[in-house]
Amino acid sequence: VQLVESGGGLVEPGGSLRLSCAASGISFNLYAMSWYRQAPGKQRELVATILPGGATNYANSVKGRFAISRDNAKNTVYLQMNSLKPEDTAVYYCTSIPHWGQGTQVTVSS
Repeated sequence: VQLVESGGGLVEPGGSLRLSCAASGISFNLYAMSWYRQAPGKQRELVATILPGGATNYANSVKGRFAISRDNAKNTVYLQMNSLKPEDTAVYYCTSIPHWGQGTQVTVSS
C-alpha cells in the first residue's frame, strides 16, 4: 500500500491550498480516508474523514474552512483548505489506517 501526498507549501494567512493523496495497493473505494496533521511539539490530530459512501466529518477547528473529497476513479483523496490561519501550520498526513503517507508540509505565514 502506498499513499503519496502533494500540494503543500507556503501560503499567506487567508489563503488557500489543495492537498492531494494518491493511493495504490488498496481497494480505494472500500475504505475510509482521513487527513491528520501534526504541528511542532504537538500530537498528531485528526482533521477530516471521508467514508466510502461520501459522508464526511471534520475537526471543530477546521469546520467551514476545509473540505475533504474523494475521486474513486482516480484513487485520490483531496483536502481543500480555505481561509488558512497560522495555526494550521503543520505536516499533513493522508491515512487509510493502518497505512500512512509520508506527509506534506503546510506553512501559513506572512
